[in-house]
Amino acid sequence: MVHTELGTTAVPQQAHPQARTLLRRMMEDAAPPTTTFNIVDRLVGSPYANPTVTETEAAEDVARPILLFTLDLAETMIRWGASALDVETSVIAVTTSLGLRHVDIDITNQSVHLNWAPPEGLPASILRVVRSSSDNFAGLSLVHQLVGDITAGRVGLDFARSRLRSIRRRPKPYNKPIVIAAGALFAGLFVLVIGGTPRGALAAVVSGLLVTLVTRLGDRWRIPTFFSIAAGTSVATIIALILYSNDWLKNPELVVAGGIMLLLPSGRFVSAVQDAINGFPVTAVGRLFSAMIIYAAIIAGVMFGAVSGRWFNLPKLDALLAAEPPKPTLLLPVLCALVMIAVACGSIVQQVAPRYLITTSSIAVVGYLVNYGAVHFAGAGERLAPAAAAVVMGLMARLIGLRIGTTPLVLAVPAIVILLPGLSIFRSMYGMALETSDVTVSIVNMFTSFTIILGVAAGVALGDTLARPFTKDWNAKSRRRIRRR
Repeated sequence: MVHTELGTTAVPQQAHPQARTLLRRMMEDAAPPTTTFNIVDRLVGSPYANPTVTETEAAEDVARPILLFTLDLAETMIRWGASALDVETSVIAVTTSLGLRHVDIDITNQSVHLNWAPPEGLPASILRVVRSSSDNFAGLSLVHQLVGDITAGRVGLDFARSRLRSIRRRPKPYNKPIVIAAGALFAGLFVLVIGGTPRGALAAVVSGLLVTLVTRLGDRWRIPTFFSIAAGTSVATIIALILYSNDWLKNPELVVAGGIMLLLPSGRFVSAVQDAINGFPVTAVGRLFSAMIIYAAIIAGVMFGAVSGRWFNLPKLDALLAAEPPKPTLLLPVLCALVMIAVACGSIVQQVAPRYLITTSSIAVVGYLVNYGAVHFAGAGERLAPAAAAVVMGLMARLIGLRIGTTPLVLAVPAIVILLPGLSIFRSMYGMALETSDVTVSIVNMFTSFTIILGVAAGVALGDTLARPFTKDWNAKSRRRIRRR
């Protein structure tokens, strides 16, 4: 109460200062409205989470050679199929370890842009366009090891530059005859895995040889990939229909499925899904569109082969495809052995280093067993089971891959081929080409096959994400072991 000449006035009591402060802290956000994001924080959860950081920024005369080397590194990784997140983390780790801490990187599916903007001095910006791609998982593993050595402080710029040059010039581990033979053997083994007969496996081997020769001939003549893959797929379809018309095959659709499996862009689907999840939408859209083009080429090839069969009065497969597809009759241990050999052959086609073949095949067998158990015992169904198996395979690929010194993509992509629905793809495509009365069912089945492929790709990405908390400190532990030695 305050006494004045005009009377007595009531003054409201103020809250306790400590209570008011506590209330403000509970209501207000402690973080400032905008903060500068440290680019090194992007390495959290990657194999390079604790790089060796140079205390002083590199001089301008040294910055450009570092940027050029890093650009060559990023271009090589994109060309050989690395995901955008792997490329970004590798660039950040390398530039940080070599003395450039103010580098920004922008990646699309066919270009890399590096910008160095130090607090003092002139900035530098370099752009590189990636105009070609090739399956070379063995080279990608060597690049991953090089980045690990740079990040651990074991390699300087000059030696790293010469080592990257030797990796890029290094021949692939398998020559063309071995790759062609491995692809044909994969087709035959895959037919046995999905329920085919030895005669069908032999037909698939011959079909796989012709498909590979046709696609390689198209590459030699500089024919666009779309047309060469469509031509190879149509050859596989026509061969299967001819053998079926002569009563040499009972299930020609299995032969076609085996012939087109290695043509499916599984690596691009996995990379596209990972890029979309990890915050690279432009790269994801570009890779997904290129994968869809190859998928469309396979559709066009099957349709052309089916229509060509009608021109030569080859029998239709209406009654055959209306029935349930054949089931594997071999014992589970035999199927696992076939899966192991088939995935090893597929890994050879994708140029996986010989020392990783057994590891990749073992991951594929585990995924096959998970898929088998999910379908036959857990009741997950043939649509959900491949995605669940892919989660386990993606998790194993990261845990094992980083232990043995390679990127998880090298182990996961060849292994998941055994989960892809090649038989469903052919059955739906054939129905779209000739079954005009029931084309809606064929479109639904084709969409289902596509969702299974995306589910497998997303499963690999999820498994890789689940394994990251267990691998984020492996690089620092490895450096401590080296220092103790």
